[in-house]
Amino acid sequence: MTESPYFVEPDSVETLSMDWGALKWMSTPEVTGGDRFSAGVVKLEPGKGHERHTHPDSDEILYVIRGEGEQEVADESREIAAGDVVYVPEGVEHGTVNTGWEPMTLLAVYAPPGPESELREDPDCTVVPAGEVPAERETEDATE
Repeated sequence: MTESPYFVEPDSVETLSMDWGALKWMSTPEVTGGDRFSAGVVKLEPGKGHERHTHPDSDEILYVIRGEGEQEVADESREIAAGDVVYVPEGVEHGTVNTGWEPMTLLAVYAPPGPESELREDPDCTVVPAGEVPAERETEDATE
C-alpha cells in the first residue's frame, strides 16, 4: 500500500509495460485498500492496441483522457476521442486501438477489481518497480 491510501502519485505504483503501451493501476485493493473497484491509467502507443478480450466477473468503464481510437464492444465498433466514456458489461468481448498519431490515454475502471492482476500474467508484460521509468521497447519497425 502507498504512504496514504487517499492520495496516490504515479511514481508510487509500479508500471506494467506491454508491447502496445503501459498501465499504472492507481487504485487497487493492494494500493488503497479499497475493494469495490480498481482504477488505472492506460497508455496506448500510436497504431497499437490490445486484442479483443473479456472480463467474466467485472464491468469496465473506459474514459478517454487524450487521443483518439477505435473501440469495439460486442458487435459494435466506434471511433472514440477525449471526453468519451465506454461501458463494457462483464463477459462482453471488447478491444481498443489507438488510431491517432500521439499516445492515447485512458482511465480504466473495473468493478469489482480483479482483471488488473491478470495482466501481470501476460507473457508480454514487464513489471517496472514503482519510481522507475520503463525502458523503451524495440518494435519490429525499429529493427527493419
